[in-house]
Amino acid sequence: MNLEQLAAGLAALGCPADKCAEMAGQLDKRAKQMAEERKQTYDQSMVYLLGLMKQGWAAKERGI
Repeated sequence: MNLEQLAAGLAALGCPADKCAEMAGQLDKRAKQMAEERKQTYDQSMVYLLGLMKQGWAAKERGI
């Protein structure tokens, strides 16, 4: 997945449009770190991180 695709996915999950590109870069970097730390694939790390982001935006929309 390239950063443009990741940014588009973040927008679809509710990320503010002006933050998508920056967050995509940060998520990419963190997923690579997690994959190494946890001895798992980049994709597994990214799925986990995207799930956390989705939960956070959903909670924010509900006012939690």
